[in-house]
Amino acid sequence: MAEFTLPANSKVGTGKTYKAPAGAKRVKEFKIYRWNPDDGKNPVTDTYEIDLDACGPMVLDAIIKIKNEVDSSLTFRRSCREGICGSCAMNIDGTNTLACLKPIDDVKGAVAISPLPHMPVVKDLVPDLSLAYAQYRSVEPWLQSDSAPPPDGERRQSKEERAEIDGLWECILCFCCSTSCPSYWWNGDRYLGPAVLMAAYRWIADSRDEHTGQRLDALEDPFKLYRCHTIMNCTQTCPKGLNPAKAIGKVKQLMLERQG
Repeated sequence: MAEFTLPANSKVGTGKTYKAPAGAKRVKEFKIYRWNPDDGKNPVTDTYEIDLDACGPMVLDAIIKIKNEVDSSLTFRRSCREGICGSCAMNIDGTNTLACLKPIDDVKGAVAISPLPHMPVVKDLVPDLSLAYAQYRSVEPWLQSDSAPPPDGERRQSKEERAEIDGLWECILCFCCSTSCPSYWWNGDRYLGPAVLMAAYRWIADSRDEHTGQRLDALEDPFKLYRCHTIMNCTQTCPKGLNPAKAIGKVKQLMLERQG
C-alpha cells in the first residue's frame, strides 16, 4: 500500500482518511475504531470514504470492501452474512447489532463503527469473548435427563410444550444484549448477563430437561441473576428480535415460586 499522508485539515486526530475514488457520486464516510495491540499506540478512528454505487447495501458489505480494496490491515469477524452466526456483532451508529443485517441507508451521515462495548479488544473490531463463553458453559447449555429415553429414541413434546422455548432457542450468542447492559458492564465478572441467562432459561423451560432444580440452584446467587435491574437495553438491541429481559423475569418468577 502506498505511503499515506494525513491531510492538513483532517478532523480525525491521528487516524487516517482514505478518500473515495475520483468521480464517485454517492460517497459515505465510515469512521472505524482501530487499535493494534502490537504497535504500542492508543486507539484511533480511521475514516474511509466509500462509493455506495460500488458497494453492497449492508454495513458488512462496506467493511469487506474496505478490507479487500482499501485497507487490508482492518480486522473484524464475519462468517455467514445472513444473521445466523453472530460473528459480525459490533457497535454501529451507537447501537449493538450485526453488521450483516444493518442497512447502510439506515444511518444518517457518517457510519461510526466500534467493537462491542465494555469488552477487552483483541484488535480493531474484534472483542475478546472468552469470559462470555466461559459463562455460557457454566450454565451447562445441553439437555440433561436422568431417565432413560423412550424405546423409539425420542423425548417427545406436545405443541404447547414446544412453544415454551420459542424466542429462546433462536439466540445466536452474538452478545449484543450483554454488552449493551450497564449491569454487565459494572459486574461482568460475576453477573452472567442477559445472553447467558436466556440460554439458562431455554433449558429450564424445556419439558424434556429434568434438571430444573439444579439449574435454579446454580443461579441462586446475589450476582449471577439478581444484578439484572430490568434496564431493558438487552431486549431493545437484540438483532434477532428476542426478549432476554422476559426470560430473566421468568427465572426470577420461578425463584419466587420455590421460596413460596
